[in-house]
Amino acid sequence: MRSLALTVAVFVLAGVSFGVQAKEVSKSNRSICTWGSGIAAGAQESKLSGISLYGARKKLQTRKFPQPWMRMTAMGITEQTYRSTSRLKPAAIKQTYYEQCIKHELARR
Repeated sequence: MRSLALTVAVFVLAGVSFGVQAKEVSKSNRSICTWGSGIAAGAQESKLSGISLYGARKKLQTRKFPQPWMRMTAMGITEQTYRSTSRLKPAAIKQTYYEQCIKHELARR
């Protein structure tokens, strides 16, 4: 019984500490992670539908981006997505990318 209470306490504290850490990521960093996850999901969707990397890159070249750095970053995300052997659905890629991006931002601090 005592070990069960200790185990529950550890999980509660871990959950609370993760929640506190997650709040440390700024709103702008969260929006960048959201944007990047959308790019990764779109690239995965293109890959799974048979569009070549060349075609996906060409599509990105015609797209308008609000910031100058976004085009090259989107190209890099797309290339990494195409190099991956993953066959996950785009929604799963989007979620995974977002979670890993947030973890990366937390680790940078």
